[in-house]
Amino acid sequence: MEKYSAYRDPGTGIQPFLPLIPPSGSNVWAKVALPLAYAIGALRTALILILALLYLVVIEGVCLVLVPIPILHKAVTYVFTALLSRLTLLVLGLWWIPVELIARKRIRAGTQKESWNPRAGDLIISNWASWIEVLWLAFRFNPVFVLPISAPVTPASAPTSEPITHTSGRRTGTGSAAISSPATRPIVRRVPILGFRRVTLLSMIRSTAQVPPFETDTAAGTYSSLEDIRSAANRPVVVFPECTSTNGRALLRFANIFEGRAVPVKGFKVFLMCVRYDLPTATLPTLTHCIATNLNPLTQVFGAAATLKPLTMSIRLLVPSESPSSPTFMASEVVSGDVGADTLSAACAGLIAQLGKFKKMNLGWEDKVSFLELYREKSR
Repeated sequence: MEKYSAYRDPGTGIQPFLPLIPPSGSNVWAKVALPLAYAIGALRTALILILALLYLVVIEGVCLVLVPIPILHKAVTYVFTALLSRLTLLVLGLWWIPVELIARKRIRAGTQKESWNPRAGDLIISNWASWIEVLWLAFRFNPVFVLPISAPVTPASAPTSEPITHTSGRRTGTGSAAISSPATRPIVRRVPILGFRRVTLLSMIRSTAQVPPFETDTAAGTYSSLEDIRSAANRPVVVFPECTSTNGRALLRFANIFEGRAVPVKGFKVFLMCVRYDLPTATLPTLTHCIATNLNPLTQVFGAAATLKPLTMSIRLLVPSESPSSPTFMASEVVSGDVGADTLSAACAGLIAQLGKFKKMNLGWEDKVSFLELYREKSR
C-alpha cells in the first residue's frame, strides 16, 4: 500500500498503522473450508457477544450493590471478570497463552525466583497491539484501565516535499533497505497528554485502535492526573504509553506521561510486559487491531473467530528486579541521549523494546491521527 508510504517510519521501514495481511498465494484448503470457517466465526462471535452482555449485567450492574463493601466488591468482581475474560479467550480460540518471565541479565544460580504480582496502586506498562491483551490483563489482574486525554493535534507546517531516504539495514536493494518514499504528510509535533480517564473493560476494548480523545471533545469527559488515579486505585493500573494500538511489528514513540518522575521510581512498583502476535498466514488471521471500525472491534472479532486452527499469542514479563522501580535500576543502561524531562517513559520504552525484541520508531500516536484521516478518505 504505497499510497500510505508517507507513514512508513524512515528509521525502520515499518508501517505500524496498516493491518497485516498474509503473504500472497492461493491456498486451496483455505478456500474450500471458507463456508465452515464463516459458520464457526458467526457462532463464536455470538457467544462472545453473550459473554460481553453477561459482563455488562453482572459487573457493571448487579455488582454495584456491593460497592458499599469494598473488600467484597473487589473479590466478586475479580472472580467474575477473570471467568468471563478467560471464557472469551477460549471461545475465540486462544486455548493456551504462554507467559514467560524474562531477565535481561544472567541470573546467578541459587538466586530466589521472582514473582510478578502487581498490587493496588502499582503500574503495569505494556505495548498495545490488540484488544486481546486487554482481555488477558483483565483475566490475570482485574486492573484499572485508563485512557489518555490529549490536547488537540494540529499540523506544525505544510506537507514536506523532501524524500525520506534514511533507512535502516544494509543497502541491498531489497526490503526496508530499499525504501525511499516521499513524505507527503504534514509535520506533526508531539502533543501533550493532559491527563487520564478511568474506563471500564468494555470501554477499553472499544477504544482499541482509536487515538486519544481531545480535551475539547465532549466524549472525553472529565480527567485526572495519572498520579491521582494511581494513588486512589485499589487495584493495579494499566497504562499503554503508545496511546494507540499498532500492528505489533514495532514500538511507537512513547508519550511523555511521566514527566518529572525520578528513576528509580519510589512509592509504587512498575511492572513491564509486552505482547507478541504471530504474522498472519493463509489459514490464520492476524490478531493485531490497528484501525477502528464503526462497530469496533466487532469486525476484527469475527475475523479472528472465523478460523479452524487454534490462535496463538505470547506474553513476556520483565522480572521486577530489572524494572524502573527496582532500587538497583540504572537508567543509563537502557537510555541514551537527551530524553528531556521524562526519563521513566524513555526507560520503559527501551526495556519493552528489549523484552519483545521490537524496533523503536520515531512515529507516535500523533501521526496516526493524520493517517486515519487519509485512510478514511481513501476508503470512501
